[in-house]
Amino acid sequence: MQKEGSQMKAFFAKPSVKFVAKTLFYTVIILILVYLYSYRGVAGGHFIYNEF
Repeated sequence: MQKEGSQMKAFFAKPSVKFVAKTLFYTVIILILVYLYSYRGVAGGHFIYNEF
């Protein structure tokens, strides 16, 4: 059991694994932000001065 934990630590300590993990993490964040921005839509909100 102890050996498995050290193997996982060694795996996640590799620079290539860190790079792929960070890339996936930030890609997911960007996709969530794009989704939230597009959820509002073009006609989602009204600008207060449009009616004048």
